[in-house]
Amino acid sequence: MKLRINAVILLICVAAAATGCKGKAAAPVDNIPAVEKALNDPQSPIYVGFGDYPDNLKGLPIGVFDSGTGGLTVLEKILSLDNFDNISGSEGSDGILDFAGEHFIYLADQANMPYGVYDACGKADYLRELVIKDAAFLTGTKYYENAFQETPTGTKPRVKIIVIACNTATAYGLKDVRSMLDQAGKGVKVIGVINAGVNAVLDQLKDETAPYAIGVLATQGTIASGAYERTIRESITERGLKTQVTVVNQSGYGFAESVDSEPDYVNVYLNTPRESYRGPKVGTGDADLKEELMGAYNFDYSENRMLFNVDENGIKTDLQLNSAINYARFNLVSLVERHRASGSSVPLKAVILGCTHYPFLIETLQQVIDELRNYTKDGLKPYAHLIANDFTFIDPAVYTAIECYNTLRTDGNLAFNIEPMKVNGYISVPSGSLSADKLTPEGNLTYDFKYGRNAGTDEITTKQVPFAKSNIDETNLQRIEKLLPYSYSLIAPSML
Repeated sequence: MKLRINAVILLICVAAAATGCKGKAAAPVDNIPAVEKALNDPQSPIYVGFGDYPDNLKGLPIGVFDSGTGGLTVLEKILSLDNFDNISGSEGSDGILDFAGEHFIYLADQANMPYGVYDACGKADYLRELVIKDAAFLTGTKYYENAFQETPTGTKPRVKIIVIACNTATAYGLKDVRSMLDQAGKGVKVIGVINAGVNAVLDQLKDETAPYAIGVLATQGTIASGAYERTIRESITERGLKTQVTVVNQSGYGFAESVDSEPDYVNVYLNTPRESYRGPKVGTGDADLKEELMGAYNFDYSENRMLFNVDENGIKTDLQLNSAINYARFNLVSLVERHRASGSSVPLKAVILGCTHYPFLIETLQQVIDELRNYTKDGLKPYAHLIANDFTFIDPAVYTAIECYNTLRTDGNLAFNIEPMKVNGYISVPSGSLSADKLTPEGNLTYDFKYGRNAGTDEITTKQVPFAKSNIDETNLQRIEKLLPYSYSLIAPSML
């Protein structure tokens, strides 16, 4: 009898070991509905079908997604990276691009951007669902050929790794995507930009012994999540750093939207203020233009970059920002002013650009720092002592590219193809079946509809279609061509 009992116990232990647990059943995973559908519901439009995933990931593309085209700044760093010896994998340039021969799939969830507003509208659960839908698209095999197609007939390869090139999506959805991929068990990894940005700034400042400040300029959603400050504090503890570090958080009001030329924030065809404007207005709130800071903002009024009326005394009224340049100025000045108003005297050593759209305006941002160093008011320079002489901006993109390379190398999933690099770009657009009341005159989702949707339904309100000149703003495309030559050269030939 004792032998029989021992045998039964042995069988139970073997069965438990097979489930990956030691002596007890695996704890159930608490999936959000979108993850459950992607994994287990063949009737859902976001079902991935991981059972058919290739066993060998090497030949698959690298997937990158963002809430808009801003994530192309991350793709650009990946495409242009040459930080490693391609033979040995050791650090050091060898004159050969590190991702030479790799193929890429890029998704811009343009129709649903900006992601940073969802949490403020009480829709964080819907944002998490959007992030899973992005990941499901990259790991899936279908795309829509146009906005009116009822069933997607375009076919695409699956991806071997996912790079979340969006800070807000990383803050709210990285854990969900990682959980989905872990449960799928196919070896596909996911990385996000926040840890890369924090590691970058702390690596750069590791030898500092005097107290200093780090600025974080990010979307409202990213700041509200606390992801950057939390990660900074955790990393400081892990590294055993003893230096006192102040973190200055600033929401980038309208900054990302202006880069992607969202018409409620920027409309180059206007020359007077409009009612639909959602950017900063003159006031006293956190998101407002401050009368006393107008000199520091130093806005560009040329070529309708600022919209305004003029009263009977010749005073400009009803000010509205109408260019990405002026949104950059407003938000960076607001960050430095926040640091000054806190009463802190420690120098600002770095600002993390916590949104992939912001590096598009790096020249303007650098110019603003130079102006603030020299800005004089009432005979004083209120900001000069708060900006370190060796101040720098941190763009997490290059460090994300390095993490992507190291992850693929460690897993043995670099392609080492001899053919040229290739990028297939996709962008979300409003579904052609939506009624007119859900769309703006420009054909975008209205603000109320966009941020009024609820998680948990299978309603298809946006569709992923190939990049085309008809679905990317011309000003933005020109900016991409100028600032992101690798990305533009690989995407432009396929655009109609």
